[in-house]
Amino acid sequence: MKNTPLTPRKIQSLQARYHVLSSKLASFEMLSQGSVMSQSPTAWSWTRKVRGKTVTRGLSSEKAHQMKQAIANHRGMDKIIDEMREITQKLILETPEKTQNLKLENHPKTALT
Repeated sequence: MKNTPLTPRKIQSLQARYHVLSSKLASFEMLSQGSVMSQSPTAWSWTRKVRGKTVTRGLSSEKAHQMKQAIANHRGMDKIIDEMREITQKLILETPEKTQNLKLENHPKTALT
């Protein structure tokens, strides 16, 4: 199935969405991969892969809460980046050739002297 070229309005809409997503990336304060599991009511463990091997570390309840938030942030960031990739690919592959030089960010042009 062949995609139809993007209209100028759709291009502008995709660029605006990309800009919103890129602004959201700055809101993530802490990031981590892995998973947090309860070992008992007061003991937690954080597990992740390091160079292909599973590594586990014990955590207090407070540290477990912080790590869970960092992991959730990382997953949210991954979703945003995935959407940004999709937008980029759509803009590159479906924008007509004569308008291909459109930029994702608006930079003011300097005056010619």
